[in-house]
Amino acid sequence: MARIFITGSTDGLGQMAATLLIGQGHQVVLHARNKERGDYALKNVPGAENVLLADLTSISETKKLAEDINALGTFDAVIHNAGVYRAASHTIFTVNTLAPYILTCLIKKPKRLIYLSSGLHSSGNIDLKHFDLNTKQISYSDSKLHNVILSMAVARHWPTVYTNAVNPGWVPTKMGGIGAPDNLDQGAETQAWLAVSNDVHAKVSGRYFFHRREAQYRVEAADILVQEKFLALCQQLTGIPFPKN
Repeated sequence: MARIFITGSTDGLGQMAATLLIGQGHQVVLHARNKERGDYALKNVPGAENVLLADLTSISETKKLAEDINALGTFDAVIHNAGVYRAASHTIFTVNTLAPYILTCLIKKPKRLIYLSSGLHSSGNIDLKHFDLNTKQISYSDSKLHNVILSMAVARHWPTVYTNAVNPGWVPTKMGGIGAPDNLDQGAETQAWLAVSNDVHAKVSGRYFFHRREAQYRVEAADILVQEKFLALCQQLTGIPFPKN
């Protein structure tokens, strides 16, 4: 039995992954942005161990979330599922880019890390421009590229942790819309599979998955100079250095 923490698990893919993992006999701690959403999460994910609250648009709340997670002990896996799509640039940047960085740095190292990206990462700005807390120019695609870069950087620096990025596909969630064409179940299954499976295909690191299969990703994300620039920029904005060992 594994113990997993999932950000953004009140609905959508995060909730589905949590339900799937609990059904397999694992312990799951949920995350919601406020108490109302937390109560909703616990009601709709029977068997969850707990729910932790934090608004990821706030760097201070994200830091406090890391403290709350560590107070519960060490987790076997952390799934960075939370994300926003139709929002202001600074909100996208804080939630999609900086929150996973902060939590990765501050949470006790798990055995596995999963970062939710998107096929749209391929059109993100690889120059890593406009890193500013009040940015008006970072897009959703940029943030999803940041997730892949972070995943690849963590995999390189932490070789004992299985670290991977996932493209869940364009699936019919609240974010994706009811007309989205990809398979919703497979979108959730892949992150759950990477979190707990003993399949040799899941026990890898520095890869990018789509529906349980390794897929192509923006090749520049594997560039060490790009990764180090990304980590340095995140440190400048958050005041949190990435622990490289």
